[in-house]
Amino acid sequence: MAKELRVELVAVEERIFTGTAELVTARTTEGELGVLPGHAPMLGQLAEPGQVRLKLAGGDTQVWNVTGGFISVTGEGVTVLAEECSPASAADRH
Repeated sequence: MAKELRVELVAVEERIFTGTAELVTARTTEGELGVLPGHAPMLGQLAEPGQVRLKLAGGDTQVWNVTGGFISVTGEGVTVLAEECSPASAADRH
């Protein structure tokens, strides 16, 4: 079994996703960020508009449009705190 990250995706008023993922990608103000298990701790500001992509075990991918917020990577996993978050349509995915 591949190593996985514990992931929480939270919008201002609700928890959007809690679970595990093999890879988390997000666009920050410093550029595109890919987080795999064992990534160094960091804090980044999400770029606007942006997307957060979760590659789940088995190859499924979830894509979320996010507005504002931060991504935090710790030894415990990844937390994304967004001002707004909604599922991306197939046309939105890039």
